[in-house]
Amino acid sequence: MTKKLILATVMFPIALGTASAFAAGKDDHKRSAMERCQPGPVLNPKIMKRLELTDAQKEQFKALRNANRTEMKAKMDARDKRMNDLLMADTFDKDKAEAMVKEAQNNRVQRQVDRLENQFKMLSILTPAQKEKLMEFEKKHQQKCGEMMHHGKGDRK
Repeated sequence: MTKKLILATVMFPIALGTASAFAAGKDDHKRSAMERCQPGPVLNPKIMKRLELTDAQKEQFKALRNANRTEMKAKMDARDKRMNDLLMADTFDKDKAEAMVKEAQNNRVQRQVDRLENQFKMLSILTPAQKEKLMEFEKKHQQKCGEMMHHGKGDRK
């Protein structure tokens, strides 16, 4: 009974966090102003359409998006298994938990570096004219974000 109570106590916040992450993932208007106003060029489908990509460029983008999908899924599955093994054990192994947290912190840094490298690869697909157009979109977007933040129109309801 105690195991079930501990498991429910641990899993309930995780389930809520996962559900809220999925709910907020699709619709831009549900994201906070800080999330929408991150610096750097964004290559979302709406912007990519406005850049008038060639078919070859579209294929290159598709290949980049799919390149690491299998490897990332395997890593996430392994992490999930280790987490479940830790939580379902008869006793809590504090050393294992600390090692998992430290590994997660290191992985976070690596994911950020990988994300920047992937952005670089995506931007390298664009022609100089498309890059210039993208930077114009980015400049307008950042101006809009600056106005929104300075005029108190951020996340207030």
